[in-house]
Amino acid sequence: MSTDGNKKQFWKRNAAKVPGSIQHVYGAQHPPFDPLLHANLIKAGNKPPPATPGKPKKATTFQEFESITSDAWDVGDDDDELLAMAAQNLNIEVVMETANKVNNQIQLSLMHAFLLQCWSSHKELRKLSWSGIPRQVRPITWKLLSGYLPANAERRDSVLQRKRQEYFGFIQQYYDSRNDEHHQDTYRQIHIDIPRMSPESLVLQPKVTEIFERILFIWAIRHPASGYVQGINDLVTPFFVVYVFEYIEEEVENFDVSSLQEEALRNIEADSFWCMSKLLDGIQDNYTFAQPGIQRKVKALEELVSRIDESVHRHMQQYEVEYLQFAFRWMNNLLMRELPLRCTIRLWDTYQAEPEGFSHFHLYVCAAFLVRWRKEILEERDFQGLMILLQNLPTMHWGNEEVSVLLAEAYRLKFAFADAPNHYKR
Repeated sequence: MSTDGNKKQFWKRNAAKVPGSIQHVYGAQHPPFDPLLHANLIKAGNKPPPATPGKPKKATTFQEFESITSDAWDVGDDDDELLAMAAQNLNIEVVMETANKVNNQIQLSLMHAFLLQCWSSHKELRKLSWSGIPRQVRPITWKLLSGYLPANAERRDSVLQRKRQEYFGFIQQYYDSRNDEHHQDTYRQIHIDIPRMSPESLVLQPKVTEIFERILFIWAIRHPASGYVQGINDLVTPFFVVYVFEYIEEEVENFDVSSLQEEALRNIEADSFWCMSKLLDGIQDNYTFAQPGIQRKVKALEELVSRIDESVHRHMQQYEVEYLQFAFRWMNNLLMRELPLRCTIRLWDTYQAEPEGFSHFHLYVCAAFLVRWRKEILEERDFQGLMILLQNLPTMHWGNEEVSVLLAEAYRLKFAFADAPNHYKR
């Protein structure tokens, strides 16, 4: 590693304040620099100016961790190479290769943080998680970020044991009532909705269907203000899939879940229930009577898009497309019906790292998602064509790169429109 005291690690460098760029501030909601997301700036030949040194900080547990894992946090002589590459007029292949190098270093850093358990606070964990979480540590990261697990490692086992026992206590207490007259409609609707979920290869497995029915029914019984509402069922899947990853290496869509040991299945079920409950605690007005939270957010989306891209907004008005006709599902299902499951999981890495990610930041993601299809929207010249497009957007082949670009644009919008009306934040 270089001995030059002024040399900074590549991924920690600040970017210039260029219109449309991301300003890199160390905090939970701020993504690290990603050359892939700045490809247009790099291709234009803009050199990043030297970073302004910050004030020296007192040593912390996290900084001590950094000093003993220099192989993860520093790329040594590669710093100069990466900076030189970024300053040139690069083609997209080189930009992507550089971005992958940087992201791999961040992911490796996160791996070390978990292995050594040396992060200083949830703030550090959120900062590391914003740009994506390695699969190997995603289960424990999600449990920590959601607030299901305490930061204190010594307390985690006892908390998990207690919460899992509590969940199965609910099963014993309530689940037999699913066929009672005042609960049978709820259970019947859950039973109807689960086969409509995706991926079918997973949810149609009898063992998975049984688990999802229990999770959703118990949640509905314990939340009478809303009860079960269509859309809530989709929110179980990402948690369930991520927690299955604790026990398997292959892709879950092709895995027979019933082959797992009973204890593993019980742990996955209970953990999925509690983390879904934590998520819904922050957006429950999306699912109370008349779903007022969704109504507000769709209206906020319309106002936001009218400021971001007036042409798209006027085009929708011209052909009498109401935002509620397509964006209700975006809010109700958190874009899960618009994106492949792998993209939803990556998106939720950031949502859980971002303050009010599901309740507030999601609005800006939806706005960025809509204007992402600007060209295709403006090419449609009638109501039917617009609705078919907006309900069937071509994201089948999307992956982490597309999601990262989407999140970067949402992040930009969040700060560009910081003066937005207060109801954007409800």
